Amino acid sequence: MLEFSLWKKIWLWGLTLALCVCALPSLFSVSGLSWPAALPDPKINLGLDLAGGSHILLEADEKQVAQQRIEAMDESVRARLKQATPTIQIGDVSSANGHLTFMLKDPGQVDAAREAILPLTSGAGLTGQRDWDIQVQNGSQFVLTPTKEGVDQAISAAMDTAIEVVRKRIDALGTREPTIIRQGQNRIVVQVPGLQDPQALKSLLGQTAKLEFKMVDDAASPADIVAGIVPPGDEILPYADAPAAGGAAAPKIAVKRLGGIKGDQLTDAKQGFEHNSNQPVVSITFNQAGGEKFAQLTSENVGKRFAIILDGKVLSAPSINEPILGGSAQISGSFSVQSATQLAIALRSGALPVDLTVIEERTVGPDLGADSIRKGLIAMTIGSLLVVALMVLTYGRFGIYATIALVFNVLMILGIMALMGTTLTLPGIGGFVLTIGAAVDANVLIYERMREERKKGRRVVSAVENGYKEASRAIYDANVTNAIAGVLLFAFGSGPVRGFAVVLIIGLFTSVFTGVTLTRMWVADWLRRARPTELNV
Repeated sequence: MLEFSLWKKIWLWGLTLALCVCALPSLFSVSGLSWPAALPDPKINLGLDLAGGSHILLEADEKQVAQQRIEAMDESVRARLKQATPTIQIGDVSSANGHLTFMLKDPGQVDAAREAILPLTSGAGLTGQRDWDIQVQNGSQFVLTPTKEGVDQAISAAMDTAIEVVRKRIDALGTREPTIIRQGQNRIVVQVPGLQDPQALKSLLGQTAKLEFKMVDDAASPADIVAGIVPPGDEILPYADAPAAGGAAAPKIAVKRLGGIKGDQLTDAKQGFEHNSNQPVVSITFNQAGGEKFAQLTSENVGKRFAIILDGKVLSAPSINEPILGGSAQISGSFSVQSATQLAIALRSGALPVDLTVIEERTVGPDLGADSIRKGLIAMTIGSLLVVALMVLTYGRFGIYATIALVFNVLMILGIMALMGTTLTLPGIGGFVLTIGAAVDANVLIYERMREERKKGRRVVSAVENGYKEASRAIYDANVTNAIAGVLLFAFGSGPVRGFAVVLIIGLFTSVFTGVTLTRMWVADWLRRARPTELNV
């Protein structure tokens, strides 16, 4: 129990010192000192409550997801029936009341139509249900209804995609270690420590960035557009900025609902300037498939107008003077350099699959975070001094060993957190203070057991060995139960609760290592050198 070979001592000291060295960059950063650039610098990231920053809660529109599925199914059904051999002709398609309804012109093609449409549906996860329900009424009328299982699956997929898009947009802002987690079925929590411009983040995340190119219906009556009468096969969209749209009398425009090109085939988007007017624009580049579609669209519609639509609003509606080849184009509008840059970031990151609304916003100033750090350090310092005084006065030499182990314990926690890239929050500092008090519990149990063994008449070496051996069982049991609680806090908690759990779990392992293993090694060395006849503990 008290035997330590040379290689074991080297391994224990090497591990301890290596982790302590990993804590130095973080300590230098907090102290305002510069860490040598040539050396690795693993650092602990400060959370929102310590570094300041923004907390935003976003909520997705579930009804929009359902509507998008109906619109996508509408286009798919039309394409499938048109490609069938022979072609299956249908009347107008209605999407009212959350259903997709259409009538076959030839009732004899019901079976063929069902066979053509069935592959458009699929199983909804592991529920055993399909994502669409297909019914035939009155012999020739098809009614397609999205199932609840299918809608739930679509919402889940949309939220997963939205989280990735949000992450890409935030990373493009140059921020570090954002916290982006899903809350419930349709909400996303975004925390960005150190962000100096929360309004820019709010504007960027609130923008869906759904880019579309659709043909303008110049045959639509301006009076009908003003009156809100939608021509068949069209949709009426507002201009993003009426004066920028050529001073048109009507602030809205009719565009073809189907067809066109979506911006999901973009490969790049950059802010630039228009050569003639020097106004900020956004230059976009399509992939090969998107470039071919764009070239085909402009080649087939020379002399006509097409609308550039962003998030349901028309940025501009220029005329196609000649085919636009090469897979690149420019988006112009009443942009400032900042708004054009934000749009470029949003387009590069991809469009959000669903609109996200900011329903909660909190901003923490860096001064408040600095005050939290200062008070946390004060609490930790006072707690440490009181613990050290108690241990030294009560246990003498063994209290000094416990104090040294406590210092190594704190440094090792910081080193492990730096290596893991974890984020330190204010509750995490609370976890530190708790760890300091709880870390010496192991030493108290060991030293008190040593006293009892000595009172029983055991020799010094035997008392020390039995003290560590017998007390270790209670120490391990206590730390295992605490570790289970910490794991549960981390698994089911979020934000600050997780920050507390991380420090708690790491502190449990390091406190056992320093309080039991290291002190046992130091005590064994002292016994071997001094060979005491009495144990003053």
